[in-house]
Amino acid sequence: MNSRRPSISLRTEPLSEIHNRTAFSCGIDALDRYLQRQVGQDIEKRVTAVFVATPDGKTIAGYYTLSAHTVNLEDLPEDTAKKLPRYPQVPSTLIGRLAVSQEFHGQGIGEFLLMDALRRVLESTRQVASAMVVVDAKDEIAKSFYLHYDFIALVTQPNRLFYPVKTINKLFGR
Repeated sequence: MNSRRPSISLRTEPLSEIHNRTAFSCGIDALDRYLQRQVGQDIEKRVTAVFVATPDGKTIAGYYTLSAHTVNLEDLPEDTAKKLPRYPQVPSTLIGRLAVSQEFHGQGIGEFLLMDALRRVLESTRQVASAMVVVDAKDEIAKSFYLHYDFIALVTQPNRLFYPVKTINKLFGR
């Protein structure tokens, strides 16, 4: 996986009240609406954790969400499934949403967010096991993005893709 740095300096941090959610627009209504209106409830109910990339501590250049998840063993490609224990479900981490503000498109921020999420998942597996990262590609553009980074489609759901944590470990040289 070739990685490039964003063309601007960013830091990633948990979403908080100081971040300007109302100004965020990625051009996809569902992703904008989620960040602007619903995310607070999901955080409060502890169904997702939200991380933002910001150049200044207020502006949201992009965001992603992480949640605990499971994948049915039978949904995985056979070569992947045979390497895992024969449990009906495999623990995983879901990147439920990943979006970049239109203001920051074309600056490598999508990749920056994805790498940050993968690094965060790898670190969290020291405390809570997760065999893979799962994403739901909302459209063909999103699917193409994840396939570019070697995500693999599930057998039964071609728009749901996964990336093994073992591969993340190799990616970051651990």
